[in-house]
Amino acid sequence: MDNPWLTIIGMPDDSAGTLPPASREAIARAEVVFGGPRHLELVDAEGKGQPWPVPFSVEPVLAAKGRACVVLASGDPFWFGAGGSLSTHLSRDEWTVLPAPSTFQLVAGHLGWRMEGLTCHGLHAAPFEQLRGALSPQGRLICLLRDGYAPAALANWLTGQGAGGATIHVCERMGGTNQRTRETTAAGFDLDAVAAPVAVAVELPAGVGLPRASGLPDDSFTHDGQITKRPVRALTLSALAPRAGETLWDIGAGSGSISVEWCLAGGCATAFELKSERVKNIALNIHDFGLGHRMSVVEGASIQTIENQTPPDAVFVGGGGTAALFEKLFAILPVGTRIVANGVTLETETLLATLHAAKGGSLLRIELAQAQPLGSMRGWQPARPVVQWSVTL
Repeated sequence: MDNPWLTIIGMPDDSAGTLPPASREAIARAEVVFGGPRHLELVDAEGKGQPWPVPFSVEPVLAAKGRACVVLASGDPFWFGAGGSLSTHLSRDEWTVLPAPSTFQLVAGHLGWRMEGLTCHGLHAAPFEQLRGALSPQGRLICLLRDGYAPAALANWLTGQGAGGATIHVCERMGGTNQRTRETTAAGFDLDAVAAPVAVAVELPAGVGLPRASGLPDDSFTHDGQITKRPVRALTLSALAPRAGETLWDIGAGSGSISVEWCLAGGCATAFELKSERVKNIALNIHDFGLGHRMSVVEGASIQTIENQTPPDAVFVGGGGTAALFEKLFAILPVGTRIVANGVTLETETLLATLHAAKGGSLLRIELAQAQPLGSMRGWQPARPVVQWSVTL
């Protein structure tokens, strides 16, 4: 930290004159200054200014390693900014940061919102579907958006999610003399000439958002009938015990519903599926729930496709559970991995009972029935029993 070659500077919206002395000094002594055109103009970078490439990449900065470099970023560079993208490639003694107040802080301060009572989202290049798991009754969101057209698009998406009554605060060029905020609703969005950089603060109405408990309704997912049904899915996720940051292998994924709910709990998942039509359904569910940054699908026979994958924290075997597959899993999974397997056939039930006898864990038989019409009355219609084996290696 005595002499880092890279200084990452948080910029205000309108003037370099409000930068602290340390930031101005770093810009003055830099050999090259990276940033967006607006920021380069604000600091009068002239010949040493280098705009970010399109599409965005940190490679030009990394290629300048060893020279005195400055990176200019809006507000706090480590809150959905370039700082996090750069630091993953550098050792801690190579860079220093001089942040400014983030747009999130400026918006929250302007509206009088508590930061701890809202969620913050960077949607410059991310789909609005990423917000699906963050929607909640009377919840508050602040979203950084890519351009002046995006607020109208976000309002349209919110309306499609049943949040047309949401109050939307469109916040333009926050922190500068050209700052402007306007208020409308998602369903009644009628604002034009929105200037970037722009953030949208959202106050959600009642009755929106996904339930937090495991076991979303089956019709929440695209599927062909091959789906772990809601009650069994809830019991399965309870046995898998998802934690934020953990990784799941979902083998014989069907619709990918187990993976989706695992990711909504904060984890990451890889779904393995043999049939191409089901792979398409899984891809649709990944898109619809905005989980492209957390979930992926691999097509093919799982006994081969699990090779060379990042070791998981948990494995769910929902289909194709054979003795050979479990032998493979036992050979490659690290100690401490949680395994949950469901079976509906007599053959799979026998296999899981054998594994339970050999490896221990818990063996559960799940028998459910639903009320269905029976003539002029009603009766119980039983579902196929499910046998569930769970164990920690």
